[in-house]
Amino acid sequence: MYVHETSLRDVKLVCPRRFGDDRGWFAEFFNATIFAEAGLPARFVQDNQSFSARGVLRGLHYQLGKPQGKLVRVLAGHIWDVAVDLRRDSPDFGKHAAFDLKPVNAAGEPEMLWIPEGFAHGFLVLSETAEVLYKTTDGYYPPGERCIRWDDPTLNIAWPLEGLTPSVSGKDARGNVWTEAELP
Repeated sequence: MYVHETSLRDVKLVCPRRFGDDRGWFAEFFNATIFAEAGLPARFVQDNQSFSARGVLRGLHYQLGKPQGKLVRVLAGHIWDVAVDLRRDSPDFGKHAAFDLKPVNAAGEPEMLWIPEGFAHGFLVLSETAEVLYKTTDGYYPPGERCIRWDDPTLNIAWPLEGLTPSVSGKDARGNVWTEAELP
C-alpha cells in the first residue's frame, strides 16, 4: 500500500497494491496493521455507501462533538471530491483541496482518499452515476451535523460545473456560509 501526501496537510491519497493476472485482480483495501504503520486510523466504526446521478453535489458536511474521519473510495463512476480544513490551529485552516476520483487512477491503480477528523467534505458526480463508499471513524451524530454551502464565496471552490447544474438537497442548500458557520 502506498500513501501519498496532498497539498492539504493530513489529507492523503491511499493506493492499495493491486495484484492481477489474466483472470482479474485482487487488492487489499483495508488492513489495520498496515494502516497503523502508515499513520492512518486502524479502527473504523461505520461504512456508508451512496449512489448518485450526474450533477448531484453532496456537502460540505461535518460534525461537531463527534467528528468523523472518512476514507473515501469510488466504486463506480467519477467524482470531484473536496476537503476543507476546519481545524483552527492548522496552518491550512480555511483552505480546501479537490481530488478527481475514480475506481482506479490514471496509472490503473485503485485509489482512496483519507480525510481526517476536523474537515468538511463534499463531492460532485461527474459521470452518469457514481457509487461512493466511505468508512468513518465515528458514527453519524445528528445533533452535531453541520453543512457549509458548496458555493460559499469565501471558500471560492472552483467546482467543475461545465454543462452541469448542481443538484443539492434542501438541507445542503440551507447550509451556512463560511463566515457564519459553527466550526469545531
